[in-house]
Amino acid sequence: MNNTCRIEHDSLGEIEVPKDVYYGVQTLRAKENFHISGITMAHYPRLISALAYVKTAAAEANVSLGLLEEEKCRAISRACEELLEGKLHDQFVVDIVQGGAGTSANMNANEVICNRALELMGHEKGQYEYLHPLNDVNMSQSTNDVFPSALNIALILEIRELMEAMKHLRKNFAAKGEEFADVLKMGRTQLQDAVPMTLGQEFTAWAVTVGEDLQRVDEAENLIYEINMGATAIGTGLNTHPDYTRTVTEKLVEVTTLNLKSSPDLVEATQDTGAYVQLSGVLKRVAVKLSKVCNDLRLLSSGPRCGLNEINLPPMQPGSTIMPGKVNPVIPEVVNQVAYAVVGNDVTVSMASEAGQLELNVMEPVIGFSLFQSINMLRRACVTLADKCICGITANRERCRELVENSIGLVTALNPHIGYEKSAEIAKEAMKTGGSVYDIVLERGYLSKDELEDILRPENMVKPRYVHRK
Repeated sequence: MNNTCRIEHDSLGEIEVPKDVYYGVQTLRAKENFHISGITMAHYPRLISALAYVKTAAAEANVSLGLLEEEKCRAISRACEELLEGKLHDQFVVDIVQGGAGTSANMNANEVICNRALELMGHEKGQYEYLHPLNDVNMSQSTNDVFPSALNIALILEIRELMEAMKHLRKNFAAKGEEFADVLKMGRTQLQDAVPMTLGQEFTAWAVTVGEDLQRVDEAENLIYEINMGATAIGTGLNTHPDYTRTVTEKLVEVTTLNLKSSPDLVEATQDTGAYVQLSGVLKRVAVKLSKVCNDLRLLSSGPRCGLNEINLPPMQPGSTIMPGKVNPVIPEVVNQVAYAVVGNDVTVSMASEAGQLELNVMEPVIGFSLFQSINMLRRACVTLADKCICGITANRERCRELVENSIGLVTALNPHIGYEKSAEIAKEAMKTGGSVYDIVLERGYLSKDELEDILRPENMVKPRYVHRK
């Protein structure tokens, strides 16, 4: 030992801990054991804040029940306040993917809070005879109720930011829907010409689909409000005061301002991860639908000369090191890739949830890691798609109109006006000669130019229109 270290011990023995760090022996062992993702807890400030909320609520509950001294409670709470202010986050050094069902994450919090609280009480780090990370900071708690409760709180905070990003994206789609309301274009099914529609309808539909997913995310979030504080190891509440579960939940609601509620059956809640499966499935839904929209954007902007070229995506960067002038749809492409990662994370959450055994699911760290990654990537993807793509899209109005007039599918819109047989004849001639349906109808005198123009008015394409053919 030298002046740069202090000696700490746990049930496995003594170990030297760097003197200036706020974590202790158990965190150091975990730091050395888990070189897995390369991403530490410090990367997830919401989780650190959530752990601080839990430790504050537990300390206040314990002091109100006469189990913890007032001075210790004040010091713990002040240390937690500093974590909530963003301080000491660099001391959360354990890999987010860890064995032990989150014990290392819990101990990282216990030790950092304890050592900072010791300083606030006028003592040195490691002087645990005055305040102990387990006996005091972790009083009435177990990793098995602390970690999932903190995870739920962190997820709620992350989900709220995702929902704001989704609202922002929906707003951008809706704005383009209004801007392009008068742009007539060809609708397609199975990549074949279908019937005319407006470009505004296409963008409005994407706004609606994001709005529907917002509702699903909100529903999934509601399941996360149920926590299992007071369960301790398996849900029986062993080593807690009879009023602790109620008290700590009330304190947690108070410090977080979240409408948290205690599970009606803590044994069930301690082993169940169904809410995470539900949330992950909804995130996958969001990702899949966003990816589909991005596929559409790439198709509609394909070209510029040899593709559909109905819309222009804002040019973000040169697209090739060998093809001068080429510009690629890089924003939709990156959102596609985010979607694939989210789908993969959903598989991880599903397998990890299934792997739970008896009274505990030890795979919650990788569940949390997967959910955080999915939420954060989707949030950034929504903002990126809205700000760097959707808001800058322009319509190639003449190209859209040209495709409608030349499309064989136009006969479907004409069918109520000239009848099925004549429409079929026109379609065959257009296919045979390569001529325009629009021009063939005029040449045959089936409709006047004014009648044809009236049929093709965008406002007549966006809603049902009964036609009584004479």
